[in-house]
Amino acid sequence: MSSLDLKEPAPALVEPVKTGAQGVSVSPVDVAAERVTKRFGNTLIFEDVSFRLARSEAIAIVGANGTGKSTLLRCVLGLIPVSSGNVTVLNQNMTDAPENQIRAVRARMGLVSQKHNLVPRLSVLSNVVQGLLGQQPGVRHWTHMLAPVASREAAMTALKKVGLADLALRRADRLSGGQSQRVAIARAIVGQPEVLIADEPCASLDPAAGEEVMELFFDLARAQKVTVVFISHHIDHALKYGDRVLGLADGGLQLDATAASLSPSDLRGLYD
Repeated sequence: MSSLDLKEPAPALVEPVKTGAQGVSVSPVDVAAERVTKRFGNTLIFEDVSFRLARSEAIAIVGANGTGKSTLLRCVLGLIPVSSGNVTVLNQNMTDAPENQIRAVRARMGLVSQKHNLVPRLSVLSNVVQGLLGQQPGVRHWTHMLAPVASREAAMTALKKVGLADLALRRADRLSGGQSQRVAIARAIVGQPEVLIADEPCASLDPAAGEEVMELFFDLARAQKVTVVFISHHIDHALKYGDRVLGLADGGLQLDATAASLSPSDLRGLYD
């Protein structure tokens, strides 16, 4: 059976409800895309993309190069506008909200990209402290030497979680690729985000380091009950770490199914 035959309805958009008399509760939806279309000029990237992401759920986005995976993440983050449709994150409509409201939502999110984007000449600790700039903008969070005590302690706690507390004062340009990505993860989680976005977080790493980073990333996300959207070209990672898998192909969403219902051959059909 091809991946195109496996499209499964996404869960309905729901709001948080209190536990009822029978002890039943419904998880809120943290991220929702409603019939989203994106064009750059006359070039269509994708159209009519809809999905829901419930609290603490992880969704993997897969597809061939050029299908718009990173563009979709940028729309979710509010970094670029959609051409039509709506994106809602943490109950905030990101489509036509004022920039200050979009920034407030982004401050509640963490981002890990395939490029570590560390400041090379600053210390590991300073790079992690900068992860608090969205919540506490200003020069005090440019470097750990200016940061408030609480911010330095939060950064050290994040470094301990990724196993790099002993390298806190090392310059970032003296780290290995795997160490750099661990620091990027610490920077993403230092502000205790509610949603984590990861754009091919192990693409620049060798297979062993990449597996280690993915294990660490998802161990932390699940321990903190964080909602995750991640892109991966690694089919096994999409199936292992995603609760659901979204597949982009042919200008739209061609697959939306639970990871448990899929096999690697199902996903390979998206790359044909």
